[in-house]
Amino acid sequence: MRSTGMRFFVVGLLALLMFIPLFFAGEIVDSRARYARESLRSVSSEWGGPQTISGPQLVIPVEGPVEVEKQREIRGDDGEVRTETYSEIEIRRRQSLVLLPENFAVDFSTVSEIRKRGLFEVPVYRANSRLSFDFSVDGLDANVDDQDTILWQLARLEVGLTSNRALRGAAILSVDGHDVPLRPRLSSSGVMAAVGDPQEALTYELVLEFNGARSLYVAPVGWSNTITMSSDWPHPSFSGAFLPDSSEISEAGFHAQWTIPGLARPLPQVSRSDQIDNAAQRSFGVRFYQPNDFYQQAYRAARYGLLFISLTFLTVLLIEKRQARPAHPVQYILIGLAQSTFVLLMVAYAEQIGFGAAYLLSAAVTTALITFYAFVGLKLGNRAWIMGALLVVLYAVLYLILRSADYALMFGATLAFMAIAATMIATKDEEWYGVEGKKARPWMRAKTAQPLPHTEVPDDST
Repeated sequence: MRSTGMRFFVVGLLALLMFIPLFFAGEIVDSRARYARESLRSVSSEWGGPQTISGPQLVIPVEGPVEVEKQREIRGDDGEVRTETYSEIEIRRRQSLVLLPENFAVDFSTVSEIRKRGLFEVPVYRANSRLSFDFSVDGLDANVDDQDTILWQLARLEVGLTSNRALRGAAILSVDGHDVPLRPRLSSSGVMAAVGDPQEALTYELVLEFNGARSLYVAPVGWSNTITMSSDWPHPSFSGAFLPDSSEISEAGFHAQWTIPGLARPLPQVSRSDQIDNAAQRSFGVRFYQPNDFYQQAYRAARYGLLFISLTFLTVLLIEKRQARPAHPVQYILIGLAQSTFVLLMVAYAEQIGFGAAYLLSAAVTTALITFYAFVGLKLGNRAWIMGALLVVLYAVLYLILRSADYALMFGATLAFMAIAATMIATKDEEWYGVEGKKARPWMRAKTAQPLPHTEVPDDST
């Protein structure tokens, strides 16, 4: 296989063949990532899980006359007993009035901590929330029939939560400065309290402390909503129905604020049905995001692996092309397998010593092994140092790609373009068909005049 073009073709096929070990390495990484996600869900669920506060809402019972059909037995003149249906007006409970706050302000403060499950670390938080709100009951009579009666004294306050078992510490409701006892909400998760006649109440304040993990959301139930969040978590991901008006993010944590008017909240201020579930569908807040965890980085490294193996093969091909004995395809495969194993080494050690140290160790041993093989296996001599230098550059660039998701495509595309450009420059004078191929090509042979075959002319004189 002396033809340079044929050697490039074969090495290209060998590089494509390396997709197989890279594919299986990626599957192993993905399997470990799924196991890590299961651990994350398990620990976060046990700690409290994602939390959403929806509410408060004021529920005011209503009663009024209702026509009820009843049956009674009567004895006729003939002495037979018959069943007769009749109507009767009774005072019964009607659908309650549900009133949402006029002004709603929430202040969240969270403190993060790390919980471990085996090898995996799971970020969770402890939250302290202070909800301040009020209700306007003016004109509420217009929402009921003339014969209905609003039972003001039986009014109750309800607040929806994702899970009551996440509650820890304080859970205090104050109405005009007086504490009101809380109890679990009957219909679903949350808390409720009998607050008495809301016509005589001005301000409400609810303090809740709870555990949570992965996210913290709140529903904008007020006609005017002001929500602030403060945390020591440095990687917030704001999401949901509304993004913050302003936010400050640093290594020490974040602070964000939302101001949402009632017109942006498609909820009726007064209704005859429960509004907590509807409000939860329009919640917003923050996800406690873990950027670039090493499973994501390792999976991306496996996807970039084919590019890096191809560049290594190309380097071997270019620096050993003048040797009497070129590298054998098996030697290329061994180099590719060593680079494919780099991904598995990185994940295995990252679970024990962290991503940075694991990457440095895996890249160092892989570079050392291939450079050593270039000396003793490929017999490249001092040119093996070129191979080592290339691998150092490749793994440095790969580290930049893995650490910066925003610039990964730019770095990868630039590296591929530079490699192709360098190859084109290095092989600009290459005879791709080889010396033998050049001699064998009929269209490149010089055309020379050939003598006509000799033909004897008969002698007519005889």
